[in-house]
Amino acid sequence: MHTFLKELFGVNKPVIAVVHMPPLPGAPLYDEQTGIAGIHARVAGDVDKLLRAGVDGLLFCNAGDRPYCLTAAFEAVATMTATIAPVVPRDRPFGIDFMMDAKASLAIALATGAQFVRIVGMGVYNSDMGLWSTDAAAVLRYRRAIGAQHVRVFCNITPEFAVPLGARPVQSLAHSAVFSALADAILVAGPMAGAEPDLSGVREAKAAIGVQSPVLMNTGARADNIRRFLQIADGVLVGSSLRVDGYSGNPVEEARVAAFMQAVAQVRVSRPGGKGQS
Repeated sequence: MHTFLKELFGVNKPVIAVVHMPPLPGAPLYDEQTGIAGIHARVAGDVDKLLRAGVDGLLFCNAGDRPYCLTAAFEAVATMTATIAPVVPRDRPFGIDFMMDAKASLAIALATGAQFVRIVGMGVYNSDMGLWSTDAAAVLRYRRAIGAQHVRVFCNITPEFAVPLGARPVQSLAHSAVFSALADAILVAGPMAGAEPDLSGVREAKAAIGVQSPVLMNTGARADNIRRFLQIADGVLVGSSLRVDGYSGNPVEEARVAAFMQAVAQVRVSRPGGKGQS
């Protein structure tokens, strides 16, 4: 069941910590005083804290680039790649999410050696970025064209900052993400960054796809709710709650990471197939 997830992370119920990049060059909030050196220093410090606290993997994301663009800018892709390359973990997997450009995510993943990307791969949305139409066919063909077939696709089926044009139940979205969009893993998110998803949505996604693909919690994970979600979800991506004051723009706070990992450890111990078990 979900053997690739266990093989990739070496543990059941993996914790993938999101490394929030500060605003990149060209973004409205980019800090010209600290410059690119400041971006490098912040990311290196956050990665060091997360790895020391024992997270199972990382996801690098340009979270500071508000308002987000549907098409990546050259300077942002170049800076993100140059920032990630020196700090990638050698003993744990990592992924890339260039919001909201899936092709940019794949390009950075190929250049840095990432094992997976997080994308929104299906649907048309009324979003904060305007009308947003995804294209799984183009993304997966691009992945093949650049020789990145080894990069797994984690597909968010309930993206933040957006509402779909037309209503489809979570079960249908999950099934289509696996069957039509060829997603390797399904992600279920809340309505915005830092907001937990509806637990019933996680349950419905798992019921729809069975053992075909893992289902992970994508937003809103905290030390005080993760035990409840990991009773159902196969893993979690967590970002904001691991940072000072729980705010996405602040540095990682190691004590928050430790508390979160302790809560996850309790789930692994209480359920069959926990860490170190097959």
